[in-house]
Amino acid sequence: MNIREEAERRVDAKIKFQENLYKYLIVNTIIAIICFAFLQSFWLLFFVMFFWGLGVLDDFFNAYSIWDYREEMISKELSKMGD
Repeated sequence: MNIREEAERRVDAKIKFQENLYKYLIVNTIIAIICFAFLQSFWLLFFVMFFWGLGVLDDFFNAYSIWDYREEMISKELSKMGD
């Protein structure tokens, strides 16, 4: 895999995370309003927030933390092997 393909893959992962986060915030806001206005109960909101939030968290780690940390570890190992 060349550098451009790797960069495109990272950018796609970051865009996916951002889109999913925006959708998460909008939909949960709408559900909160509906729960408050009509149901007087927030069990539906908490259910959606928890399970969808796990997916958003997974997208975050795929887009930012894991990729950068993995690359940092690879570069450290390569430098150790070169010494």
